[in-house]
Amino acid sequence: MSFNHAHWQQRLDTLRAAHGVPGASLAVLDGGDVHELASGVLHRGTGVEVTTDSVFLSGSLAKTYTATVVLNLVDAGALDLDTPIVKLLPEFSTPDPAATETITVRQLLSHTGGLTCDFTYDSGRGDDCLARYVEAAAGVALDCPPGTALSYSSVGYAVLGRVIEVVTGKTWDQAVKDLLFAPLGLEHSMTLPEEALRFRVAMSHLGEEPTPVWDLMPRSAGPYGRVIISAGDVARFAKMHLDGGVAADGTRVLSADAVALMQRRVVDSPDKWTVSADGWGLGWTLYDWNGVAGFGHDGSSVAQHSFLRVVPHAGVAVVLLTNGGDFDRLYHELFSELLGELADVEMPEPFAPPANPPAVDVTPLVGTYVREGVITTISQDDDGKARIRYEFVDGMKDLSPPLEAELVPVTETVFAACGESFGANPVPVVFSTLADGSPCVYIGMRATPKTS
Repeated sequence: MSFNHAHWQQRLDTLRAAHGVPGASLAVLDGGDVHELASGVLHRGTGVEVTTDSVFLSGSLAKTYTATVVLNLVDAGALDLDTPIVKLLPEFSTPDPAATETITVRQLLSHTGGLTCDFTYDSGRGDDCLARYVEAAAGVALDCPPGTALSYSSVGYAVLGRVIEVVTGKTWDQAVKDLLFAPLGLEHSMTLPEEALRFRVAMSHLGEEPTPVWDLMPRSAGPYGRVIISAGDVARFAKMHLDGGVAADGTRVLSADAVALMQRRVVDSPDKWTVSADGWGLGWTLYDWNGVAGFGHDGSSVAQHSFLRVVPHAGVAVVLLTNGGDFDRLYHELFSELLGELADVEMPEPFAPPANPPAVDVTPLVGTYVREGVITTISQDDDGKARIRYEFVDGMKDLSPPLEAELVPVTETVFAACGESFGANPVPVVFSTLADGSPCVYIGMRATPKTS
């Protein structure tokens, strides 16, 4: 069955409007062809329309580009996945000297190195920004000992970006251009804000209004959070991974072995809801839709959000880029229809507390959980119900006032944070343990150990 462009354009227009998303770009890889669609406006203040060549901020989808460059260097024999980072970057360190010696490239790719996520540091606009970032991160506490748990880490990907620089002798920005964008012919992909001005650029929206600034991230955030992209270019990037590492013109970007290795599960995810992750490979989020395997990634930057889902058995990839509104509902409804029709995928329902929550004794969960930049406090009210206080501290203290909500049980270890300060949709709060049995809580895929 050929791709019905008119039908999917109508569904994109309808669902985008229904969920208050100002603008969206959609690309679908099906039957070997990339189909591109656009809907809405880039900026409600100017009324400039989204077109298929418009570019959006990718957020964490950028991590998959960094991971692909790392595997390209492994293919070239310039890098080994099991080399300790400190052997490549003598300036790399953590407050735990023993851990510093053991954290490897492979662990950082799979978010099992223990490095934290939310270290906000502006190291400037110079070509030395990643080197300065790695040095500044030396005193940042680990979320957990290396190899003991999955803990989503943007810091780890900034370190990988610096590894790429040292191995190639180029800036991360230039290495991504030379090793990915150029051989794949990605003419609407870039890493620096000034490069985006050649194109129609999406503006983030909070509520009805455009945000006062376009991009809050420093240059050092590139390897974990800033590739500026069109939806069609993301689909072409995904097609290379589906085609065994070969670009459309026959250029080999990755070996078939490297492509397969990136999709091989390294670790299961205790939180299967925040980014729909069943597990993690080397760079990719891995999905299991009732036995149908897939891979992809999500990203968020200010109020722009990106979604990529790839279904290898069907040769299908779907990309959605948005700039505000209830993007999660748009993603779920649109992808449920697309992946259902094109790849026989049945996506799970969005995360929500059950109509009749189970009775759970939350007493063992009460306490304080601490990671860099965040203190999470779980308490119990007089009725035995659990509550959460999520407080930003240290370098993140000005990010937001503390977030507070009731915790509604989903299972004995999974709860839904339901409260306006956490947002319109319930947030998963997952209690788990590290490899040594010590308790932790996951919020936003970050492992936060219990301290008291």
